[in-house]
Amino acid sequence: MAFAVVAGSVIYGIAVGGHTGEVLDGVGQPLGFSIDKVAVHGNSETSEIDVLQALWQTGSQTLLSLDPTDARQTLESMPWIDRASVSKIFPDRVEIDLEEHRPYAVWQTGQSFFVVNREGKKIVPYMPGRFDALPVVVGEGAGSAAASIIDDMESFPELRARVKAYVRVGGRRWDLELNNGVIVRLPEVKPMEAVAEVVRLDRQNTLLEREIAAVDLRLSDRVVVRLTDGSFTRRKERLEERAKLIKRLGKDKPV
Repeated sequence: MAFAVVAGSVIYGIAVGGHTGEVLDGVGQPLGFSIDKVAVHGNSETSEIDVLQALWQTGSQTLLSLDPTDARQTLESMPWIDRASVSKIFPDRVEIDLEEHRPYAVWQTGQSFFVVNREGKKIVPYMPGRFDALPVVVGEGAGSAAASIIDDMESFPELRARVKAYVRVGGRRWDLELNNGVIVRLPEVKPMEAVAEVVRLDRQNTLLEREIAAVDLRLSDRVVVRLTDGSFTRRKERLEERAKLIKRLGKDKPV
């Protein structure tokens, strides 16, 4: 008991005097306070080795010199870690609990691609293959605005399954780039009403299966459909042939 009291007084004196971690480690190691066990919980994307390396970067060798706040901040600077808590369990154990970012979408900004969380925070650069199932959002501000359009599209699973990318336009509205190349241009106001109209037209007339380049719903009182260049050319040729036929039939008509 006397030893414990003396040791405690020494540690208190060192702490009050603002001595370095090396001094605290020098006191703590003979007392059995060396960090010998580290338990990591909640990590999926972050390896335990990376967590341990981050912990050692604090320079602490014993629980006496380990500052849980510094350790937490070091851990939270790692790409996947959203929140961390660090607890000292005397005499020799550290408990680390982690909450990682949840990948929500792939955001293309310029020529760069990033995996982002629901709030649009960049987590890591996107590498093909790992997160291919995530929705893709494109353009300035698309990362932080993605949740609104992606969540709303859950009400339209048929169309959502055909969306290749959600393209943010002017920071105000969205275009839907479908996997067959068709662009659906949504209005800034009440975009889901426009989506419902596209779904209705597609069910009735297989609109999105036709040779069209875009469906423009930015005007509330009309739907504008733009043909592909090839389809427009063929349609023009058919109309010209029809006009020639009518003209020829008119000439052949007896007077």
